[in-house]
Amino acid sequence: MPVSSPRGPSRRAWVLGTLAIAAGVALAIWFGLAASLGHVTWQDTAYHVDSDRLVQVGYSVHRAPGRAVVCTIQAQDVHHATVGTTQDRIPASGDATVQRVVQVHTTTRAVTGTVQTCDYAGSSRSS
Repeated sequence: MPVSSPRGPSRRAWVLGTLAIAAGVALAIWFGLAASLGHVTWQDTAYHVDSDRLVQVGYSVHRAPGRAVVCTIQAQDVHHATVGTTQDRIPASGDATVQRVVQVHTTTRAVTGTVQTCDYAGSSRSS
């Protein structure tokens, strides 16, 4: 009686598996790009506590050229409570990336300043 040898997956199974993985990776990349392209992104670049009542916050915004943006910047105290908030309206221009420095007036001494959100002017979140 012949002894059968265990065989691994066939060549067809390897090809189909490789194609399925490639399709999954392509789909993940497409979903990731679709979720972020055309959206406003921002990055805090600096903050400076000028006094018990004032913080300067620096940040950069990347947006679609020609679109106005509204950003909400907040200052927080040592207990992470918000002690000041301001909105910075960035006018439309041909620049995709814009560097900004804004002043946030506070009710008490802040220890940090950050951008809370940025969105295109006229969207539901920026109104």
